[in-house]
Amino acid sequence: MTSYVRPTIDEQVFRDSDGRVIDYGNLWSDSPPESAYSVTEHPERYAPLHVIADALIEHLRETYDVEIDEGPETVADLIRPNRDVVRGVRIRPNASACAPLTLVFTPYPGIAVHAGLLHDFYFPSCGCDACDSTWQDEADGLERQVFAVVNGNYRESVKRGLRPMVGYSFTFPDGASSGRTGSGGIPAARLDAADPILRALPDGWAAWPSRP
Repeated sequence: MTSYVRPTIDEQVFRDSDGRVIDYGNLWSDSPPESAYSVTEHPERYAPLHVIADALIEHLRETYDVEIDEGPETVADLIRPNRDVVRGVRIRPNASACAPLTLVFTPYPGIAVHAGLLHDFYFPSCGCDACDSTWQDEADGLERQVFAVVNGNYRESVKRGLRPMVGYSFTFPDGASSGRTGSGGIPAARLDAADPILRALPDGWAAWPSRP
């Protein structure tokens, strides 16, 4: 089994309109100004996410027993697909108890991840200057979510009733992350199809099998 290594990324330097270097990740010692929430001065600083996603895809291809689908049709895996995309890659483990992953490359630039059946995650989730995230922060989140799915540390749920809800949880080496939202944005047919599959996985999705 191969070990994933994040590709080397050349250091990026970005400057403001006065020529000063922008120290992303350390912009605000206190709360950011309201004006910063509507500004993304250098979205290109997230371009390394495309390089890292490529490396993740190749690692999963070489390491696990999976099928790879690439093409515009894979973008439809997203709960809220965006037509403005660069590339879509679906990774399907050859075991039905394992969650598939679809990585969608957006021109922002960023990565949208569809994990399992009912959940999308975005890197960055918000790239405005007020949020002040770095590509390194976003890459950390992308990698650990992908490997949580691969290692069987991801769970999805559907709660039916008058107000249907969908939920997810990740277990990471340093803790856990979970969320729950209404199912209003999910087509009813998709929700109905996912419900029995997830109920048959009371302990969550299984770990991906290694490549033979």
